[in-house]
Amino acid sequence: MYALTGGLSNNLVTKTIRAALGDDYLFADYLPTELRNRHELCEYNYAIHQIHFPTDMETLITARKRLVFDEFFLFILSMQYQKEKREKEPNGFSFADDGFVDGLMEKLPYELTGAQKRALDDVLSDMRSKTVMQRLIQGDVGSGKTILAFLAMTDVAHNGYQSAIMAPTEVLARQHYETFQQLCERFGIHIPVVLLTGSMTARQKRRAYEALEVYENAMVIGTHALIEDTVLFSNLGLVVIDEQHRFGVEQRARLWKKNNRPPHILVMTATPIPRTLAMTVYGDLDVSVIDELPPGRKPIQTIHQYDNKRGALYASIRKQIEMGRQIYIVYPLIQESERSDLKNLEDGFKHIQEVFPEFKVCMVHGKMKPAEKDAEMQKFVSGEAHIMVATTVIEVGVNVPNASVMIIENAERFGLSQLHQLRGRVGRGADQSYCILMTSHKLSQETRKRLEIMVRTNDGFEISEADLQLRGPGDMEGTQQSGIAFDLKIANIAKDGQILQLARDIANEILDKDPELSLTENY
Repeated sequence: MYALTGGLSNNLVTKTIRAALGDDYLFADYLPTELRNRHELCEYNYAIHQIHFPTDMETLITARKRLVFDEFFLFILSMQYQKEKREKEPNGFSFADDGFVDGLMEKLPYELTGAQKRALDDVLSDMRSKTVMQRLIQGDVGSGKTILAFLAMTDVAHNGYQSAIMAPTEVLARQHYETFQQLCERFGIHIPVVLLTGSMTARQKRRAYEALEVYENAMVIGTHALIEDTVLFSNLGLVVIDEQHRFGVEQRARLWKKNNRPPHILVMTATPIPRTLAMTVYGDLDVSVIDELPPGRKPIQTIHQYDNKRGALYASIRKQIEMGRQIYIVYPLIQESERSDLKNLEDGFKHIQEVFPEFKVCMVHGKMKPAEKDAEMQKFVSGEAHIMVATTVIEVGVNVPNASVMIIENAERFGLSQLHQLRGRVGRGADQSYCILMTSHKLSQETRKRLEIMVRTNDGFEISEADLQLRGPGDMEGTQQSGIAFDLKIANIAKDGQILQLARDIANEILDKDPELSLTENY
């Protein structure tokens, strides 16, 4: 049986709902005589009854509309209420507006895009406002979010506070660590940069803990290790969460509580979020969007190719490597399954070594030990390896500008958002890059549609909207990992967008009139 925990308590927004929704969402005309003109909850309960045992199709449609609205409304009201409470949290930090960040930007070997500058202005303004920052930066793969995080963290250090950035993988954390050290050296600024990951030895971790005690303006780069109880900050002013969908809300909250005063929170994601999804799942954050790529980047050419064209593909790979480029080849499985004819990583690795004996091939997958994985990754980053055979472990954060070709085997097995993330591993240099989607000829109509979208556009936001429509929010990459209680029972974000917007408008109207929900009709 379908059930919701609760429903609309007492007279919550009864008048507002009636005024805004009209007869299409109400049951006055459908209720038995003895229930008419009674409590609003009767209508809600009658909708529950009709969704299971409808009198007719019209009643069923009306019942569903009402339950969809209630589900959206209660979720958004809770999110917006929590957001407004956090927005009242006083800013316990003092930031000087002395042009320090402007000076750093002048030393960059490139100019930030207009979208980057707007997002950075949002962050710096938030950190200088009267309340604590809670901001999400959405930027497509390769749009330049990392430099914004660095500039924000150096501003925090310049003002005498600590900052931390939490990455989803050790590979990405170490990459940030090296990048931040290099940037500090380039800018001639002396800020302690501390690395903290789970695979570090006890001695290395102890040294990191000591650095947090000694340096009040340290920049800390780490993984989940940052939220362990043994990690104590002395002066934490800013927390940056990289790739938001890889961390749960609970993990975010643990970082937020590691200080005697709430630090500013900056969340970054390269997974474009459809507007309707952002309105709900990320409704508690202010949003900045980086919708421009750095100048000089050529659009990645995406090609759908069938297995029987593999000979021509290998000839193209050899030509690219001879030109000095590097190649990614991604497989959906590590080991062969008896019930699956999908290409698998181990067989693929052996096959590629046989086809390209003159080139160095490395392999990376999620089941490898961190040290082993890092060693293989470094072979590719340094240019020692020409081809990397991998699973989707390389989906996030791997930055090798010299890599110009991404080949995705069994591309039909991946969702649009994941294909777009993988494609984003190439196209980071000035050379033309390619993404090859390899499949058999046996494809469903929906799969062909997905691949056609990938070939047609590089726009991550257009792709995310299409992914939402094709797959629904429950299957979208990152939604289930978000850690948010977003288990919709009957509402569908992709199909019920108008009701969602209406529920959001009414929730905001209620909170505008009664921010504490203290009026009799609202509790």
